[in-house]
Amino acid sequence: MIKTFLAVAILISAFLAMPTRAQDAAAPFDGDLQRLAEILGALHHLRGICGSNEGAKWRNEMQALIDAETPSGARRTRMVAGFNRGYNVFAQTYRSCTPAANLAIRLYIEEGVKISRDLTDRYSN
Repeated sequence: MIKTFLAVAILISAFLAMPTRAQDAAAPFDGDLQRLAEILGALHHLRGICGSNEGAKWRNEMQALIDAETPSGARRTRMVAGFNRGYNVFAQTYRSCTPAANLAIRLYIEEGVKISRDLTDRYSN
């Protein structure tokens, strides 16, 4: 499921990179991208404390999303803030892996897959 989430997230970022629109203007899918950024931030923290040995995998996925979308100005700031918000909320709540942390991981991966698929379905050619 994680591989599917990552593959879909990378696919959407490729489809969403539209050079004809103003880079600083809000896109209709920005809310979904911000939520996806929050999920990636949460997963970066939660998977780290739950012993996944993934290192910077989720941070790298966020960087890949930013690289593919190439937002500038306020859009980039909002995406990075979403990642940091997702990370910080869980860093304040979970300092060790618990059953609730594992449940949050599972739910966030499922939500991330859903967002990725919805964005791909809605905005890809």
